[in-house]
Amino acid sequence: MEEKKILENRQGEVFTSPNTNSSPVGKKLLLESYGCQMNFSDSEIVASILSEAGYTTTKEIEEADLVLLNTCAIRDNAEQRIRHRLDHLKSVKKKNPDMVVGVLGCMAERLREKLLEEEKLVDLVVGPDAYRDIPRLVEQVEHGSKAVNVLLSREETYAEISPVRIDSNGVTAFISIMRGCDNMCSFCVVPFTRGRERSRDPKTIINEATDLFNKGYREVTLLGQNVDSYRWNLSSKGELKNPTEEAMNFAQLLQAVANVSPLLRVRFSTSHPKDMTDDVLEVIASNHNVCNYIHLPVQSGNTEVLYRMNRGYTREWYLERIKAIHRIIPDCAISTDIITGFCGETDAEHRDTVSLMEKVQFDYAYMFKYSERPKTLAERRFEDDIPEDVKGRRLNEIIEKQLAHSLKSNQKQIGTVQKVLIEGNSKRSEEHLCGRTGRNSMVVFPKESYEKAQYVMVRIDSCTSATLMGEVVSVC
Repeated sequence: MEEKKILENRQGEVFTSPNTNSSPVGKKLLLESYGCQMNFSDSEIVASILSEAGYTTTKEIEEADLVLLNTCAIRDNAEQRIRHRLDHLKSVKKKNPDMVVGVLGCMAERLREKLLEEEKLVDLVVGPDAYRDIPRLVEQVEHGSKAVNVLLSREETYAEISPVRIDSNGVTAFISIMRGCDNMCSFCVVPFTRGRERSRDPKTIINEATDLFNKGYREVTLLGQNVDSYRWNLSSKGELKNPTEEAMNFAQLLQAVANVSPLLRVRFSTSHPKDMTDDVLEVIASNHNVCNYIHLPVQSGNTEVLYRMNRGYTREWYLERIKAIHRIIPDCAISTDIITGFCGETDAEHRDTVSLMEKVQFDYAYMFKYSERPKTLAERRFEDDIPEDVKGRRLNEIIEKQLAHSLKSNQKQIGTVQKVLIEGNSKRSEEHLCGRTGRNSMVVFPKESYEKAQYVMVRIDSCTSATLMGEVVSVC
């Protein structure tokens, strides 16, 4: 069951603000994040803004003056989890009527009226581009008014804000390099909840990576809805917007962050296949500290389904990108996203997805049943006509296949020696440590005298479909 969860999705993770009561002065904030890595990164920005406003964070709901849920709207089940949490908070608030409850992020714009006026579950609603306004909005609530700001921006990147690292292990950290998305995939609500694509000033990204390294972090993940389309001072046609300023694409940014230190590992997520260029692959191949791991969501293995999804590529084109990855980076691990039961998907189209999985042999995959989202192109153009039992059967089929592929991938590592960055204790045993390889494989090994943030060479002795196990043979 645990392996299925690891393979199936990372959208259900919940991150709670740590107890960092460094000052007795000020009010207490409980901040919970639901969903993707971008939400987690956004919560670190919110924590920073509210820290400047005098808030300290807590894990205890009973002592919280302000409770903020950073929400995910990518699938219906994600929204339902948040609604259940809000129902619970409503009962808590009866005992503490002065507690302010707010919803941030992707659910904010879409459900603001229901949450505020109809269901009366929250006091404030704040969209992903309005986090700077939260202190004012909270003050408005404290004066007796409901508060909302869901305006989307074409400029906001929070570039100069130094995030408060929430639930940090002190070893790995996220760096947001861009916001929004212009791709308009027909199933996706992100362009409507997060707005148009805009890239962050590269100098602030490099400074943040440098600061993290100086504080002891040894791995950063560059985040964006589509990192490959990062463009600073470049038009969509690759032309300079301002001739007096530097220009930078994603390959150049990736190289610049890798240059911060050879001891700083660099990852990135997420990539769109249509924008995964050879120059990005060359940067990975030529820098030992840029991880040999690419997340390349395919969504479907059938060209007609990809067309209905408005993905901008064909099955054949995607497979050519896979060939390019293996040609330029022979030892690269590849993961993907797959949606089963998209509008009109036939058994034959589903079998094309299964056959593509067989051809590529992904190392990992995040797999979901199609969930129709309001305002998307798919909702307007297509009927959600695949029965839930058929969606579920197809999903189980690809999960079973991916478990086999992941196990096969991990079995190939047995007998090899892998460089591992130690992240901390294993979740299952205080006597073991865990960390990841450059291929993003989780490795568990005896603790002995090793410590977090060390690089160690681990001989792999055994595995499951989700985890490698081994023994340290040397320290880097």
